[in-house]
Amino acid sequence: MTDMNMKSLEVLVVDDEPAIRQVLAAHLSRSGCSVCQAANATEALERLSKGDIDVAISDIKMPDFTGIELVRRARAAGIDTSFIMMTAFASVDTAIDAIKAGASDYMIKPVRNEEVLHRLMKVSDMRRLSSENKVLRNLVMGSREEMFAFASPAMRELERLIAKVAPTDSTVLVTGESGTGKGVIARQIHQNSQRAEGPFIPVNCGAIPENLMESELFGHVKGSFTGADKARKGLFLEADKGTIFLDEIGELPLALQVKLLHVIEEKTVRPVGSEQAKRADVRIVAATNRDLAQMVAEGKFREDLYFRLSVFHVHTPPLRERRQDIPGLVRFLLQRGAKRMNNRLSIVVDPDVEDILGAYDWPGNVREMENVVDRALILADEGRITTADLPPQIARSAPARGSIQVPASGDGLREQVRRFECAVIAKAISDADGDRRLAAQKLGIGLSSLYRKLEEFEALGLLQDGV
Repeated sequence: MTDMNMKSLEVLVVDDEPAIRQVLAAHLSRSGCSVCQAANATEALERLSKGDIDVAISDIKMPDFTGIELVRRARAAGIDTSFIMMTAFASVDTAIDAIKAGASDYMIKPVRNEEVLHRLMKVSDMRRLSSENKVLRNLVMGSREEMFAFASPAMRELERLIAKVAPTDSTVLVTGESGTGKGVIARQIHQNSQRAEGPFIPVNCGAIPENLMESELFGHVKGSFTGADKARKGLFLEADKGTIFLDEIGELPLALQVKLLHVIEEKTVRPVGSEQAKRADVRIVAATNRDLAQMVAEGKFREDLYFRLSVFHVHTPPLRERRQDIPGLVRFLLQRGAKRMNNRLSIVVDPDVEDILGAYDWPGNVREMENVVDRALILADEGRITTADLPPQIARSAPARGSIQVPASGDGLREQVRRFECAVIAKAISDADGDRRLAAQKLGIGLSSLYRKLEEFEALGLLQDGV
């Protein structure tokens, strides 16, 4: 068993013979375990009731009641400790009774130190696998995110940074406005790390009541406060060998900031009400939409914690600063939304809708866009999305094409508008060295809208050669 695994175990040795109990406890302590002792089953049950013992190594024959009865009472009380039983009176019936009661393993006295460590390692591995399976059943691994190929230089640089930091164990701070995809980035870091097979535990620090946050993060023992009717492992220990994602880290109270700093530095957590610290092999990715540096200056966030969290800092720019991503992102979300809704129709988006979505500022960023796309998919008739399927505040917004001064006299207003619009588009294409996609981005319109305009102008004979 590795030292790391040993240091993560809280072991209780139960035996009414002091010499055997003390020798075994001393050997386990030297091997790295955190060890406590009980001289009888009654004392052991009281210690187990706190809920922080991982493994109990217990004699079967004791003066008050047997070790097998101890297992039964512990299981009836909902105590999640694993038991390894010891007895000098070997019999098949005794072994069967111990296993039926809920024990994990069985040893014959006198026990050898190497055998104890071997059995302990087996039980520890069983507990780890059980914990991982529980995590898998509970959402934390989730499916791998479908990834979108970004067009903007800012997001391509962000992807490069993620690819660099993901394989390391560095703490990462992700900043950006609400809805920019900080959670997706955190999961992407985890999925491309050496911890990808371990749990990914997302925690919204702004959604947990302050009086419960310490218990949620670090766990508690039974009876440590009013309402603690059973022990709780805590999210940091749930994330052992994996990644914990602390979203909205700026909402963490100052008192808990001190405790989090200790966890980062010592790599241990101390459950509420426990005297023993437990090792937590966890990578931390934190995120916030607040200015932590400003909060440090105002005394609302600890400077030492800020520096610990921002060892590697990545910033997610808002959609309005990377409009090149909008058309492709809309298509990506449409395809993903249609798949999720089991919509087998071919989705067609009106050019006017593309123009509106491309020009909108998206104050809620990608999260808002996803909601708008899902709404449009629900309302669309025969798979065609029109302006009527957009939320009113977005449908009323006009594409940002800049200020255009329309001549007041001449060949007719409509004709003059067409000529002027054609000249503007032609100049944009020329400035972009013929790159029509780039020209469309600079004009704030969709590429399909640009081609539709060019076809219209060509039919009217307004286009010059080379456009």
